[in-house]
Amino acid sequence: MLTPDKIDSLAQQWALGTFIVATLLLCAAMLAVSYYLGGRYQGRAKNDPFESGIVSVGSAQLRLSAKFYLIGMFFVIFDVEALFLYAWAVAVREVGWPGFIEACIFIVVLFIGLIYIWRIGALAWSPEARRNKSPVSTNNHLPSNHANQTGVMS
Repeated sequence: MLTPDKIDSLAQQWALGTFIVATLLLCAAMLAVSYYLGGRYQGRAKNDPFESGIVSVGSAQLRLSAKFYLIGMFFVIFDVEALFLYAWAVAVREVGWPGFIEACIFIVVLFIGLIYIWRIGALAWSPEARRNKSPVSTNNHLPSNHANQTGVMS
């Protein structure tokens, strides 16, 4: 039996139920329309990949450098941190000086991270930069025929 509490609960939840039913009906309608209006004939060109009006040439199996993924991860990481700074900027009056100090610490940590990935060469794209990044030797500045400290020619 419906009690007044249940009636109130149903009255508050009708919008959610209507939304869910409408969403399911819309999805079913889109699938049905595409099924009935879609092409049914298979041809030789029908199964070929087609991208932006250009027929593909060659294999889709490309070996991409890990640099692409690394730059993508850096972008996502620093983009999320930019969102944090945006949220801080919106609430700057409410958080006051303690929030300002926390944001400054956050920016310093980000800057240290940027310097670190820059120093390890993660942002270096050119082959020359990677080629020149050799292990540091103690007597790199000496010519090969120069006498060392013991007086023996090397």
